[in-house]
Amino acid sequence: MRRVAITGAGSGLGRALALRYAQAGWAVAVTDLDAERASRVAAEIEAAGCTALAQPLDTRNDADFAELTARLAADWGGVDVFINNAGVAGAGTVADTPAADWAWLIDINLMGVVRGTRAATPLLRASRGHLINIASFAAIANAPGMAAYNVAKAGVLSLSETVRHEEARHGIGVTVACPAFFATGLMDTFRSSRPGQKAMVEKLMQRSKVTAETVADDVFEAAAAGRFLVISHRESRWQYRLKRLQPELFARAVRKATRSFVERGEKQ
Repeated sequence: MRRVAITGAGSGLGRALALRYAQAGWAVAVTDLDAERASRVAAEIEAAGCTALAQPLDTRNDADFAELTARLAADWGGVDVFINNAGVAGAGTVADTPAADWAWLIDINLMGVVRGTRAATPLLRASRGHLINIASFAAIANAPGMAAYNVAKAGVLSLSETVRHEEARHGIGVTVACPAFFATGLMDTFRSSRPGQKAMVEKLMQRSKVTAETVADDVFEAAAAGRFLVISHRESRWQYRLKRLQPELFARAVRKATRSFVERGEKQ
């Protein structure tokens, strides 16, 4: 039995990942801050004839991770893939994002991944398994107006590469996903000091042709193949290449593309 555990799997990309792994016959541990949502997704998986368990989990709490890993070890004998997916969204510049929002975003989006990675590492060493972290193309583009979110997701990208090197000798593989905008429930948690920014971000999400299911497929296939970096959006892959080859040209393009987002926020 192949076993996967996913944080924030009660909705959005986490749910899509849970269903994708179940489709491939994996046993899926569905965790979420909302215990009811975790139970609903686990029930979906079981209704399809697959093994699932539901566990409430707050990524800000080390004790919740300890409880999860203890249950995985006791009930399933360990885990083969651990996915740090849970996250929240926010916008604002370095200057105008309140300190409380900085702390909130970094605690969940970065330190939550650190806690999950630390908790899962012993089990992944034992199974010579795979760690998957969900970052964002924000970690690469660092567009203005998304300061705390950019910093947290860049930290996830850096953490993933660090763990990739550190744990290679223990047989742990690492994949990090950096999707751009796509429709998800992430906006339910959105914080910004500028009220108009949420509507703008939602519009960008709705315009995207990439879905949560697309990203889940890409992540599943990349991990199975042992690939490190996943960028699902075609235009983002070109932007990534441009940044590596022509960083100044990329910087000018970012400022031009995001000018209205930043200026509209400043006027509100």
